[in-house]
Amino acid sequence: MNPDFKNSMLLSVILMLGFFNLKAQNKVYTLQQLIDSTVTRSHLLAIQHWQVQEKTHKLKEDEIKRYPAVVLGGNYQYNFSLGELNVPAGFIGTLPTAAGDQLLPQQSTHLQLGQHQNYTADVSLYQPILQQAKIKTGLDIDRIDIALSEKEQVKLRQQLTLAVQKLYYGILISEKQLEEAANRMEAAQAKLADAESASAAGKIVTANLAGLRAAVAEEEQNILRLDITVQDYRRELASVANIDEHALNTLQAPDITGTDTYAATTLDFYRSNAEANTELQITRLNREKAQLAIKAAKQSSLPDIGLIAGYYYQKGNPILPTSSPYIGINLKWNLTDLFSNRQVTRQREAQLKQAEHAVAYQQQQLYTSIDKAYRKLVQTRALVEVAKKAWKYRQEELKIQQGKQMAGMNVKTDILEIKANLARSVSDLYAAQLSCLLATAELENLVAR
Repeated sequence: MNPDFKNSMLLSVILMLGFFNLKAQNKVYTLQQLIDSTVTRSHLLAIQHWQVQEKTHKLKEDEIKRYPAVVLGGNYQYNFSLGELNVPAGFIGTLPTAAGDQLLPQQSTHLQLGQHQNYTADVSLYQPILQQAKIKTGLDIDRIDIALSEKEQVKLRQQLTLAVQKLYYGILISEKQLEEAANRMEAAQAKLADAESASAAGKIVTANLAGLRAAVAEEEQNILRLDITVQDYRRELASVANIDEHALNTLQAPDITGTDTYAATTLDFYRSNAEANTELQITRLNREKAQLAIKAAKQSSLPDIGLIAGYYYQKGNPILPTSSPYIGINLKWNLTDLFSNRQVTRQREAQLKQAEHAVAYQQQQLYTSIDKAYRKLVQTRALVEVAKKAWKYRQEELKIQQGKQMAGMNVKTDILEIKANLARSVSDLYAAQLSCLLATAELENLVAR
């Protein structure tokens, strides 16, 4: 095979692989894709998930306490010395007979008590009776702990989603501002070029050039500042979404045509749905948990009464039966708990008061946050309308200047200046529309929509 042909084929393959690799790296991410990536790859959400699993298994563990406890036991004992029982002749007395007095017993008796090797085995069952109420209260607390973990998981998911939305819209707004800055930079450079040409012809003084060069430097500084902001946003977004920073090159802009409809939802609607707020639900669950804790503290003062039954087998002690079943009632009551539980109850009552105030405070803060977020939404809607007017007037201004340019009535720098102003109006309109979307997202996050 021709070596040149082989090299050409190899080069083609390398270029194709590089093209597909570059295409894969330049993947366009939508907002929903970033949110899905954040939710599925978040280590914090994974921790919350396993916390729910942990508390679910704890509930199942505590449910077993309602049923009889079965205990198996066994023992082996070797006795080096054994007890003895000596009964001398006549120890009991004498019995008169025709032949004379008869000793009872007639001969001395020597008895060995027990055996060197003793074996015992036992199985017992204990069924709590009076503690069933406390066990049930404990199970209710376990269920609330599971609900709390689930709500914390929902809360974290909402926080991550809102963080992604803020970074996503922040990047798009900064990129649009970067485009505007590039247009202003081009206009400033054109002005400087015209001034330098005029200075070379002796039409203007050199001092005027310094101001134009400063304007160019300021625009460069603005571009650099916006570029740094975009890079910082991208790094943070890549970290939150757990994706490669180098793959996060392009973001798909959202559809902003629907920003006109967001004001249709009234403030009363959001206020009426405030009960769905995750933070408020968490505080209410904590209040319910505190109420159950008081109930459990009072139940702890009751004695522990239960049924006990079992069966034992032994070998080595001739006095006891070899085997025997048994049944009975067990009572255990620590009277000191009557005094300590009184203090525990007061602690739980203090925790309940804290939980009640937390619910009231969260409700107050929630309504305040809803009012603030809705006010921000209305304000951004007003900004959108004003920005639309400015954009419309800038377009008209550009058409007028383009007509003048065709007639030779202005210069290139005039057109560039108008285009820079138009780019600024477009940037302001875009930023206002995205701010409207972000304000809506914050408002819906408060009512867990």
